[in-house]
Amino acid sequence: MNTAHEHWGSRLGFILATAGSAVGLGNIWKFPYITGENGGAAFIIIYLGIVFTIGLSAMLAEITIGRIAQTDAIHAFRKIGKPGWSFVGVMGVITAVIILSFYSVVAGWCIAYVVKSAGGAFSGMDAEAIAGAFGTFVSSPLSPIVYHGIFAALTMAVVVAGVGGGIEKTSKVLMPLLFVMLIALAVRSVTLPGASKGLEFFLAPDFSAISAGTVMAALGQAFFSLSLGSAALLTYGSYVDKKTNLGKSVVQITFLDTLVAILAGLAILPAVFAFGMDPAAGPGLTFVTLPTVFNAMPGGYLFAIVFFVLLTIAALTSSISLLETVVSFFNNIGLSRRNATVGSGLLVFLLGIPSSLSVGIWSDIHFIKGQGFLDSASWMTDKLLLPVGGLLICVFTGWIIAPVAAKEVLGDGEPGILTRAWFIILRFVAPVAILLIILSGLEIIKF
Repeated sequence: MNTAHEHWGSRLGFILATAGSAVGLGNIWKFPYITGENGGAAFIIIYLGIVFTIGLSAMLAEITIGRIAQTDAIHAFRKIGKPGWSFVGVMGVITAVIILSFYSVVAGWCIAYVVKSAGGAFSGMDAEAIAGAFGTFVSSPLSPIVYHGIFAALTMAVVVAGVGGGIEKTSKVLMPLLFVMLIALAVRSVTLPGASKGLEFFLAPDFSAISAGTVMAALGQAFFSLSLGSAALLTYGSYVDKKTNLGKSVVQITFLDTLVAILAGLAILPAVFAFGMDPAAGPGLTFVTLPTVFNAMPGGYLFAIVFFVLLTIAALTSSISLLETVVSFFNNIGLSRRNATVGSGLLVFLLGIPSSLSVGIWSDIHFIKGQGFLDSASWMTDKLLLPVGGLLICVFTGWIIAPVAAKEVLGDGEPGILTRAWFIILRFVAPVAILLIILSGLEIIKF
């Protein structure tokens, strides 16, 4: 095993990189339309409650395991002295590979939309024409794969440069840039004529809209948004020095991740309402509805480019953490970082090709629940692998290594009410909540 394990150069670097891992398409692409589908402000209140209890607790648990072990996800459990739990790390690495394979395809669409927006490809089109253009593009057998390859190459370029020289430096540039762009978009959106209806929808809760399904949607979105269960947080935690206050850092990371989601909602939903569009448009909100909004918006040409650059940045900060999860393992069994990165990146690229083709010439090939390859891979990770991984992490930290985990987080401090609350959540609340996500995803129970 490679004994030279890298570390973050600073606490700020760790916070920005880990927040970047959490911040991704889940915040900017998925959060606004999930909010739109689930009634707006009431959903957000439930989401915030879940994120800062169950989500934060699970994130702290996963990062804590990483710092205790100071190695990759697969070897971590063995190093802690619990080799029987190594399968959790194996599952995490496999999950990271599967997610990154289709995530890179969707991120490639974002790059394509930067190019198309800059070239004025959607100028003068109505929603129907833009929907047709999107369908034509994603169903092409070649063009989306080229953009998928470009995004995979960008991810590899960052990871191959290492933890400090690549991931940390990149995060210190991209994360502040992401916030500046989001704030600019949000200001433009909320000052549009007619945006007040969107603000009311987003900020004034209607609790009559809450159902058990709303709570389950918030639970699922919290796990997707915070990158829980893929071993990316465990890997990033392994690069944290022993002086860093983990509890305080995780609170700040969770806050930054949630702030991005809220800003994304403010940047998108008021504009959607201002132009009479449907906030519950689903995944098409990003690639069909928003280009239509930008067409009608003063200065929309510039804001369209900014938005899709922003979306690409968010995807990149997440993708580098997923690839690093895989690279860290291969690096620790003797491969050079360069070879591990190139090999893992090429694997991800090749696995992504069926996902790309599945919305085009392979659309008649079905797998899980009659879905194509991309949707099946997404379903398998969102509904099964991520929640199972998160469940096992919570059980492992809360029941198997609780004294060690407490000492890692507290140092020489004495356990207080927050520590006791953390273990209550890890031992009882989180497992029940995550089990409900799994049972709901498998349609064993319905809400």
